[in-house]
Parts: sequence; structure tokens; C-alpha cells
Amino acid sequence: MLVLAGIVVLHITAIILLLVATIDNAWWFTDSVTTDVWGRWELAGSAWHYTNLKGDYAEEYLQVVQAGAVLACIFSILGLFVFVAQLFTLSKGQRFTFSGALMLISCLCVMIAASIYTDIFHKQEKGWFGHSFILAWISFVLTFILGVIYVILRKKSE
Repeated sequence: MLVLAGIVVLHITAIILLLVATIDNAWWFTDSVTTDVWGRWELAGSAWHYTNLKGDYAEEYLQVVQAGAVLACIFSILGLFVFVAQLFTLSKGQRFTFSGALMLISCLCVMIAASIYTDIFHKQEKGWFGHSFILAWISFVLTFILGVIYVILRKKSE
């Protein structure tokens, strides 16, 4: 029972990290600019102004990063619901393969999004990656671990 609670807590943690990484505007920082996968905030005087990213970067790459981040969240949330459903429907000794597959797909989506963001964006700019970018990579590790755990895990009878 303790292992089950730990897995659920780990899964909810991964979902929260994915959502924060996708929603928060902290993927890239400079002294006067904050950028995420949706927009850019520029400091003008003492006020922050929102601008669109469409003209700043190659739109194809931007859409892949956005889609990867959103799909990672969706697959991770679906994985939790499927895991809970499988707790009640799987017979003794079967594996949580479908939950594991959803988590590995989520892992792949967040890896693609963060990798493309790392390779394509901000190459010529001086700045640093923000906490949302770091959370995306941490989410990659957590979703990979959860995917492997689900594939290995067997349902026991109590």
C-alpha cells in the first residue's frame, strides 16, 4: 500500500511540474526579457509588456515545442486516470502496461519539446534558462521513471 501511495504522489508531482513548466513564463531570462513557449515579456521602463513569439522564431519549431509541452501534460494526466482505473479492473498478476505506455509517451513529448527549445532557441542571445525549462527536464526524468515503474509493476492481491 505504501508503494502505491508513493507512485501516486510521484505521478501527481510529475503532473504539477509539467503544468508549471508549460504554463509559467520562465523558460529564458535576460535582464530585460522573460520568454516562455507562449510569449515574451519585455521590460520597458518600469512596466512589463507582453509580445507574441510568432515573428521572433521559426514558427514550425515553436509549434513543436508548444505541442510537445501540452501533449506531455495530457498524456501524463491520462496516465494517472488509466492507472487508477487499472487498479480496479486488472486481474491479479497483470502489469500496468497501458499506464506505462502513456507515461513513456509523455516522457517522449517533454523530451522533444525541451530538446528543440535547447537546440533552436536563444543561440545568439546572452541570458540563462529559467526554472520552467529546468522543471521540464526534471519532468522528463520523473515521467521516464514512472513509465518504467508502471511497465514493471504487477498487481498484487490483498
